[in-house]
Amino acid sequence: MKKSFWLNKEIFITGHTGFKGAWLSLWLTLLGAEVTGYALKPPTEPNLFDLCRVNQLVKSITGDVRDLAKLTRVMKAARPEIVIHLAAQPIVRESYKVPVETFSTNVMGTVNVLEVARQCASVKAVVNVTTDKVYADRNGNSAVPAGRQVTSNAYKEFDPLGGHDPYSSSKACSELVAQAYRRSYGMNVATARAGNVIGGGDWAADRLVPDFVRSILKGKQLVIRSPKAVRPWQYVLEPLYGYLLLAEKLYRHPGKYAAAWNFGPEKKDAKPVEWLAKELCSLWGGRASYALDKGKHPHETGFLMLDAGKAKRELKWRPKWDLELGLAKIVDWTKAYQAGQEMRAVCLGQIEEYTNG
Repeated sequence: MKKSFWLNKEIFITGHTGFKGAWLSLWLTLLGAEVTGYALKPPTEPNLFDLCRVNQLVKSITGDVRDLAKLTRVMKAARPEIVIHLAAQPIVRESYKVPVETFSTNVMGTVNVLEVARQCASVKAVVNVTTDKVYADRNGNSAVPAGRQVTSNAYKEFDPLGGHDPYSSSKACSELVAQAYRRSYGMNVATARAGNVIGGGDWAADRLVPDFVRSILKGKQLVIRSPKAVRPWQYVLEPLYGYLLLAEKLYRHPGKYAAAWNFGPEKKDAKPVEWLAKELCSLWGGRASYALDKGKHPHETGFLMLDAGKAKRELKWRPKWDLELGLAKIVDWTKAYQAGQEMRAVCLGQIEEYTNG
């Protein structure tokens, strides 16, 4: 990825007030890009967007991707060259409670973004961010059997799409929407599949790391569910680097990279939930501890692992920070927040460390 490519580029991000969107906005402004963000208000309090005063760095517009008329006005006025679509209802457990909102946001929101981008002459490339959960679940709700290697069932881009829950299904639909726009209109749009993204500044509900942060800051014990469920954990900068590489490739070589792409960690970093909880408590030190929630919970896939071989071969992308380092960075970030440090500087410092490493 070349910094000179991004200098003064007009970028349109949906969902810039969210966890990944705020990190991406910081990174793009550090690269010298001109960013317009379109999103609902930050979904949590506190939130990374406000902590880092991202609104001072980008042109931030409050809007819903389901509002086609407003989205059309804003994007056409911004005249972006690259569109990165992050806006979504992103929580599996929440999708069981609000299925209509989940499908309308994640499916029709994608339709609206692609349709406006198609009609916007300045747009040269679109990255539609989905999830690792778009694949048809081959494992039901089972965890990995004892002695089994977690490398044996990694999903590849050509595997069937599916989705047991409303969130996963809606994101699989988003993939099909992007595919239809590629095939019907020759649109230069790629989809990026990454999941279980962790990092400082995430306060979303029903996610392991935010649950840990909340418990630590309140002096309470972390409670976890599905302790044996395996996930492809990766620090937030890893997939964002992939999105930026992909966007640059799309722009430079129209059509060639318009496809689906997995961005996942190395095989050794697919770890069970309980392993992650134990490691976080160990890194924090003191009286940090966890307990198991033995109640009943909605279905979630027991095993997930992505094969990112295509991205490594064709985009020259590969993870830089392993899981242990990523968890250490989360603890560092959280302790800096707890100490009242300037969090924009902390985030920019991590981005520079990552890019220079």
